[in-house]
Amino acid sequence: MRSLRSRAAAAVLRLLSVRPAAAAVLCALMGLPAVAASATPAAAAAVQVAKYDFEDGTTQGWGPRGGGVEVTSTSDAAHSGSRSLLTSGRTATWHGASISPPFQKGVTYQVTAYARMVSGEPSSTIALTMQRTPDGGDTTYERVAAATVTDGGWAELSGAYSFGADSTGLQLYAESSDATAKYYIDDIVITSDTDPARSGLSTDFETGTAQGWSPRASASLAATTDTAHGGARSLAVTGRSASWDGPAISVLGKMAKGSKYTLSAWVRLGPGTSSGNLGLSIERRTNGTPSYERVAAPKAVPEGQWVQLTGTYTLAYDVDFLSVYVESDTGTFPFYLDDFTLTYVEPKPIQTDIPSLRDEVPFTLGAAVARAQTLGEHGDLLLKHFSGVTPGNDLKWDATEPREGEFNFAEGDYLVNYAVQHGLTFRGHTLAWHSQTPDWVFKDGDRDLTSSAGDKALLLKRLENHVKTLVGRYKGKIAVWDVVNEVVDENQPDGLRRSKWFQITGLDFIRTAFRVAHETDPAAKLFINDYNTEFPRKRQALYDLVKKLKAEGVPIDGVGHQLHLNIEQPPASEVEATIEKFAGLGVDQQITELDVSVYPDFVSTYDEVPAEVLAEQGHRYKELFDVFRRHKAQISSVTVWGLADDATWLSTFPITRLNAPLLFDDELQAKPAYWGIVDPAKLPPLVRRLEAPAGAPKVDGKRDLEWDLLPDAPIARVGDVSAGFQARSSAKWLYVLAEVRDPSNDRSDRVTFTVGGTPYAIRRDGGHPRGVDADVKKTAGGYRVEARLPIGTDVTVAVADASGGSETTWTGKLTATPAVKLTTAPRRQPVVDGTVDRAWAAAPEIRTATWIQGTSGATARARALWSGDTLYLLAQVSDPTLSEQSANPWEQDSVEFFVDSGNGKTRGYGDDDGQYRISFSGRTSVGGPLDPAAIAGNLTAAAKVVPGGYVVEAAVRLPTVTLRDGTLLGFDVQVNDATGSARTGAVTWNDATGQGYRDTSHWGVLQLRH
Repeated sequence: MRSLRSRAAAAVLRLLSVRPAAAAVLCALMGLPAVAASATPAAAAAVQVAKYDFEDGTTQGWGPRGGGVEVTSTSDAAHSGSRSLLTSGRTATWHGASISPPFQKGVTYQVTAYARMVSGEPSSTIALTMQRTPDGGDTTYERVAAATVTDGGWAELSGAYSFGADSTGLQLYAESSDATAKYYIDDIVITSDTDPARSGLSTDFETGTAQGWSPRASASLAATTDTAHGGARSLAVTGRSASWDGPAISVLGKMAKGSKYTLSAWVRLGPGTSSGNLGLSIERRTNGTPSYERVAAPKAVPEGQWVQLTGTYTLAYDVDFLSVYVESDTGTFPFYLDDFTLTYVEPKPIQTDIPSLRDEVPFTLGAAVARAQTLGEHGDLLLKHFSGVTPGNDLKWDATEPREGEFNFAEGDYLVNYAVQHGLTFRGHTLAWHSQTPDWVFKDGDRDLTSSAGDKALLLKRLENHVKTLVGRYKGKIAVWDVVNEVVDENQPDGLRRSKWFQITGLDFIRTAFRVAHETDPAAKLFINDYNTEFPRKRQALYDLVKKLKAEGVPIDGVGHQLHLNIEQPPASEVEATIEKFAGLGVDQQITELDVSVYPDFVSTYDEVPAEVLAEQGHRYKELFDVFRRHKAQISSVTVWGLADDATWLSTFPITRLNAPLLFDDELQAKPAYWGIVDPAKLPPLVRRLEAPAGAPKVDGKRDLEWDLLPDAPIARVGDVSAGFQARSSAKWLYVLAEVRDPSNDRSDRVTFTVGGTPYAIRRDGGHPRGVDADVKKTAGGYRVEARLPIGTDVTVAVADASGGSETTWTGKLTATPAVKLTTAPRRQPVVDGTVDRAWAAAPEIRTATWIQGTSGATARARALWSGDTLYLLAQVSDPTLSEQSANPWEQDSVEFFVDSGNGKTRGYGDDDGQYRISFSGRTSVGGPLDPAAIAGNLTAAAKVVPGGYVVEAAVRLPTVTLRDGTLLGFDVQVNDATGSARTGAVTWNDATGQGYRDTSHWGVLQLRH
């Protein structure tokens, strides 16, 4: 037992915390040494959770409680400042002002407020009361604070409050003992000894209750033992009335403005549901106005499996309501929810000891941002590294004019004013676009607008009003506008997108938008902006349009190139070719939406992006910025489409997956991509990989057919020199080819192949080491080197410019692979009816014998013909047992033809590459590019069952290339063998990877012949 003296000392310490003077007297009486105030154990600093002072002229989320009650912000009286909250219209004691408070279970809050009666009102007791409904219990009403209040001065209401049971329907309200009294409240402050905005939140339903989750509409929620992700229980969600109806939980107070959080939930389909997509979203309200933001896009939930929904969220707004909910993209099917967590992400300070990007480039460097990227560490990163901003969505039509004549400038004003305040340039994005334009723009009442003169005039009038309003509002603040966005479609005969704008007005919407923007702000620079301008057909279509419009006098000042690229495609040389082409039009050019996906295709995913991929991305950024720097006279700005990897549109496009396309990672730290721009010497070494198919081309300096079966691997441009490289292999020899672009024509220029550590230098004038079989030929703008060297796998190719003193290199590992198969297609036109007519006799036959699933089963003999712009294909399949039981077309007995119009041999599909599938019954399906529907109309097919199998005939139209004698197409054939509802075998002609559905690089080659 402690001594009396020690217990007395403890009592003094307790007294000291509330009555310091009394404690001093007690010490003297007891003969104890004086205890200074500083000796008191430090209490945890109170954290302000919420404050309501009504100085902004709004009710700040407080609303009426009871019929007829009015709650308004007023300047008639104030405890501090100039405003308070007036409550009037009451007819019952419990009537008053109320709010959903940011209270959480297990946290103790201190609530302080000040109240005063309206002049002439009698005194009454004003109380702050909490209403809540415990899970499984009855609604309770708990007093937090109360005081007698008069009209002669402000009275303080102060009290502590906490609750320990999972509860819903939380409501903090002010009431009065006088049923009709009018009163003011002001300076309501809520604090706690801990910070709820950092403590996180989790629910696992193991208590057998809903743990604070409630339905958004009519859904029923119940803790159940039917299934669980972890533990023994989950939450069953049934009776949903809409896709957005389901479980929601308040997270008000659990998130702080400017802070970042990770949210995670596990979901599973309910009984009787075989498929469905579920996602995680946020609803926030400010002064009663709701907004909805996606945290995790709806993703497929396979039957019988738990799927994690996860994402990060940064709260960027002051809110009076904040809720997380689970929704589906369509349907009202039942599902289960379990193991929800909300976790505060401790911010890592940005790196202040690295160079600022904006100081390392000779043009404006911008980033696409929203409000969240201007706060906290994100704002620090933005201001350190960037000199300009573009709003990602906040100036688009749906954000600024959702209903005709009703403009919303809250977000635009915020971002523009932020830019002006911090000296950042601002790109206005965008005035006219086929996407994110509200339906009303193209309607007259319920009627769709047509191309009639009256409808065209109405649409152009709406456009004029919209452009004039936006450009006029920000005149002098926004220096550059994307006036029209994505108006080109290179697949159309005239190269123009068939948007509603175009269908109704032709080119007049473009002319009008530019004219009105220029008239409204003559000083602003006006741009036409588009994607894929680095591809030759799109480049030419946009070039022709800009040239035409400028010739008409349309005030186009510049062309914006979006440049949404990936780590492999398209080559930087194509980006450079685009910049060089538009330079001839005398327009300014800007890179407007730059990012570099870590995926070369539309379907791959990583759980964690490998370090070597991030290194490759860094070298890709280095090569791109080398291009931009070389053309600094033509490029005035480069904008990266996002600030850091924690907020990128590519996390949900084209599919939901981890992506890391930007310069800074999720924690806002510099990546290899950053160093690729600032200091490439700090990049990790890049070791490339290249296949060397079997072959023995003649070494004569000529580019024969063998080399044309594959594209050259690009070697980055340095100075005026760039190159492409290929290799072929045999048991003893390595055959190499280098296509060099070097206009200097210095005889001492050279290519050095280092194989297995041994260098072999071959000069432009043909000089080479003894014992090496090599030849050099002059080409337009450069030279070609061909050589036969001892076999090896570790290879470096160094291309040196003797006069310029520069060198560009390629370092990598070669892998010997089987030869690329080649077949031919004569020029004939068969009838596509499933019958093998005489025209097919002219075509050589190929056989599927490369097994990618199983080792036996259905196979095919295939042939190809061509005529005009169409490729004709035949497959005679040996398969005695046929099935279409599976719902998946690739698991049915079928034939797939793969066609790559440009023989690009890329790891992903281009827009005109295609996977064309025909089942034994003639069912067709198309896959491959980002938009398979765009090529589906190119396929015509017929199938016929015959003894022992079936015959498939197909016609594939190839409108993006000119077919002629000698044209090379990437090509393959695959046969799928089904047994019941499963695919039990699959065999191809050339591609042994089994990845042909997403990767064109291992297809064979089809050569067209007369």
